[in-house]
Amino acid sequence: MKLTHHLDDATLVRYAAGDLDEAFAVIVSSHLAMCEQCRKASHDAEELGGQMLEAAEETAVNEDAFAKLMAAIDEQNQANVDGVDAQNVHQFPKKRAAISGDVPMPLQRFLGSQIADIEWKKVAPGISKHDIDLGKDVPSSLYLLNIAEGQAVPEHGHGGMEMTLILSGAYTDRFGRFGPGDIADLDEHVEHQPIVEAGAPCICLVATEKPTKFKGLVERILQPIIGI
Repeated sequence: MKLTHHLDDATLVRYAAGDLDEAFAVIVSSHLAMCEQCRKASHDAEELGGQMLEAAEETAVNEDAFAKLMAAIDEQNQANVDGVDAQNVHQFPKKRAAISGDVPMPLQRFLGSQIADIEWKKVAPGISKHDIDLGKDVPSSLYLLNIAEGQAVPEHGHGGMEMTLILSGAYTDRFGRFGPGDIADLDEHVEHQPIVEAGAPCICLVATEKPTKFKGLVERILQPIIGI
């Protein structure tokens, strides 16, 4: 798989540092599963971070800091155990199951392994959506879009950071063609209008920090219904 569009260096550094919330961490890890170039860049960023930690000056801490940390971990672990029915604890297989399907591995815990099994909700002519629930504590949104072939998404900008990972099909916009594995790593300063290629729908994973900013009046009025 030859990819054209990759993650920004700043995003890779934030991912390596654990500075992305779950919605963006999931989409980045899904792209890494499809992109050898970004996997290597992510590994390099992690190594650089480790070297910086080793070179940093040591800072004294209280003598009982480690003991307090371990006690807090033990308390949390015990709370988790007390709240679990032992008979319902998942038994992990002795052998690792074979990796299969056309959904990237980091996404399979949310969607299963097959794109064909995803349930869609129609939100606009030619556009269907599948929301991924990450819990109330995650400030950003993560969802799938299924956009019909030849469909143009209304011109829009973004209220904050937005990433779009193509799982199947392709679209074009002012930045070029985005096919399977390509990722659009955009910020609030970007406006564009993706148009899906003929031949197949475009299925993409989207992480957004804030709602999309549509330029058209009709789209802005319908946005609460569309939910994008």
